[in-house]
Amino acid sequence: MTVRAVPVDGSAESVDRLAAALRAAVDGAGPAVLPVRADPGTARGPGPDALPGPVARAREAGELPDGLAAVVATSGSTGEPKYVGLTADALRASAAATHARLGGPGSWLLALPAEHVAGLQVVLRALLADTARVVQDLHDGFRPDGLDRATGRMAHGTRRYTSLVPTQLSRVLDHGAAPLYALAGYDAVLVGGAALDPRLRERALAAGVRVVTTYGMSETCGGCVYDGGPLDGVEVTLDPVDGRVVLGGPVVAGGYLGAPEATAEAFVSDGGVRRFRTGDLGALAPDGTLTVLGRVDDVVNTGGEKVAPAAVERALLSVDGVRAACVVGLPDDEWGQIVAALVVPSADAPDDHALCAAVRAACGRAAVPRLVLRADTVPERGIGKPDRTAVAELLAGAQRS
Repeated sequence: MTVRAVPVDGSAESVDRLAAALRAAVDGAGPAVLPVRADPGTARGPGPDALPGPVARAREAGELPDGLAAVVATSGSTGEPKYVGLTADALRASAAATHARLGGPGSWLLALPAEHVAGLQVVLRALLADTARVVQDLHDGFRPDGLDRATGRMAHGTRRYTSLVPTQLSRVLDHGAAPLYALAGYDAVLVGGAALDPRLRERALAAGVRVVTTYGMSETCGGCVYDGGPLDGVEVTLDPVDGRVVLGGPVVAGGYLGAPEATAEAFVSDGGVRRFRTGDLGALAPDGTLTVLGRVDDVVNTGGEKVAPAAVERALLSVDGVRAACVVGLPDDEWGQIVAALVVPSADAPDDHALCAAVRAACGRAAVPRLVLRADTVPERGIGKPDRTAVAELLAGAQRS
């Protein structure tokens, strides 16, 4: 068994090449596929044998998981990316469970980079269901009018699906007109990759967009919890020690390639069920609905009180005039850490006192930001995820000034 790098540049032609390689891989007729980003319009990328160090080491040592079909790089939020090995069985289980939840197979629009797991899954779902796939050209980035044009190429009379990140959904809603009309025609719009602001979700639903919030990661073949409920076959539990989310079932990956220690730490088998210990804190309602509270590593310990940044962000976003927010902890000699917030305001946003009052009312005194910085945007990494390292640097600079 081996792994082949396949460059993708956002064009339909490169996605077609990726789809052909994926088809062979999941059928066991070709090497596993590692999609990699190529220069737009050139399809230039590494050769099929030019693999990242961890992947190359795993291949040379014969340590590739049985049935390996795809390798996806994580976004590397805590340092160097890891390379997740996804088996054909896991990918098939994920695609089947998704279509079962959404109401049956349909045509898919790819509006995400295909080298990320969410984009790869759009390609794969159409392949495995033998349905149409339409690619929105992303050479110049995502544009709402491009979504409208791509939707126009989709066949009528079939169910229509697509996947977006919150930033893309927001741009379509802000644009309105034809792109919004097109998006409202989809039977489901999966939104994941980052937390979805409840107000953005409400705006979308009010505009007729059938939003389905998704939670998952590369290690679970992408989203495996839809609108807080696990897909068929997926189990959601909480670690009794630290409250982190544990996801189990047939969608769980085979492990990290070339990283046996990280695999042993994150992946376990229990009672015949393979499980992945995420880095997220969660809460389960009596009916089993999952609420993600934020990253374990992002928790701010201020004066002996633990504050979840996601809760503070939700409180800030509940204030009229706040378009986006990102909260981090900054080192402090007196408190250990302080809560600091980067806020993207609109023209009519209230002052910092009102923002802090909203946080105090929702989360308690310890969660009130001791530093608020207003900016035009929140730095992002990957496909729409906030870059907390960059945010922390901005806030630390404001703290020093």
